[in-house]
Amino acid sequence: CGFLMLIKLTSDSLSYSKVTELVLDNCRSSNGEIEGLNDSFKELEFLSMANVELTSLAKLPTLSKLRKLELSDNIISGGLEVLAERCPNLTYLNLSGNKIKDLGTVEALQNLKNLKSLDLFNCEITNLEDYRDSIFELLQQITYLDGFDQEDNEAPDSEDDDDEEGDEDDDDEDEDEAGPPGEYEEEDDEDDGGSDLGEGEEEEEVGLSYLMKEEIQ
Repeated sequence: CGFLMLIKLTSDSLSYSKVTELVLDNCRSSNGEIEGLNDSFKELEFLSMANVELTSLAKLPTLSKLRKLELSDNIISGGLEVLAERCPNLTYLNLSGNKIKDLGTVEALQNLKNLKSLDLFNCEITNLEDYRDSIFELLQQITYLDGFDQEDNEAPDSEDDDDEEGDEDDDDEDEDEAGPPGEYEEEDDEDDGGSDLGEGEEEEEVGLSYLMKEEIQ
């Protein structure tokens, strides 16, 4: 699997401007640089390029809406200033398993003002004395380093989990507020009539999805 091939498949089925998440894990770069990505991915919020043998971020396009960037298990040793220039709204950055060796390299991340979580697992920099204290002092905007805050409290799995819990609570409240059985039977009958239309719409959507798959093949 290569960068260009996977991005071509994505562009065949979706407009670049509609893509919000893109996973290119294990799609090896031919020259150690980012290939195929461009400024057209204006809505991209999550990008994962783990284990693609990246050595440079120089060709990273401007992705102003990008919030989460996965770059683990690559060969990146510097050039991190590009991230602040082209992805200014990053909140999560994973550089685990790269060739990050010293605080001077990480200092470039100070300009990522919205950065809250940084992962540097399995980087040589983690062997420095007082590594955690030094990073928190250098990057005062971050809350979590390698999954834990300064008081060793673990970071939540994701904001999405919190949203799902909130939705479940709302559902429970709706059930509590519902009236006795039978109170809305007439409305249910009317809804049944509308459900047939919904099924037709679903069939149409499935058909469109099938056609898109056929075009990709």
